[in-house]
Amino acid sequence: MHSPELAQDYVRRAEARLRAIDVLFEQSSWADVVRESQEVVELALKGLLRAHGVQPPRIHDVSEVLLAERSRLPEPLQAEIGSLAEGSRRLRRDRELAFYGAEDLTPSGFYTKQDADEAMGIARRTVSLVRPHV
Repeated sequence: MHSPELAQDYVRRAEARLRAIDVLFEQSSWADVVRESQEVVELALKGLLRAHGVQPPRIHDVSEVLLAERSRLPEPLQAEIGSLAEGSRRLRRDRELAFYGAEDLTPSGFYTKQDADEAMGIARRTVSLVRPHV
């Protein structure tokens, strides 16, 4: 099912979360910046896929779908699909760890400002690339 409204809603929600990330960053909550950045990327990429007739799976990392459906996506994005997929894969790896931690790892003590900067950069770049095509 192709729903332009749903695709646009995904991207609007991703943009709102970008603003929330700024607040988390100001509070030096690096793990939360990483976690929310992953959600921004997930929403934006799912919005892109939906906008172009691809039903995204209910998983957090849609990198394989992006790569497999590259030909259905807008020509101006073709050269960026690989880096968008890599950003999705990279942030997916940190999704649960940034939120829950592990027996031997506290998220607030593990993630650094550099981690947050990098995750936020991936999220902002993803939304800026996707927005014109949804």
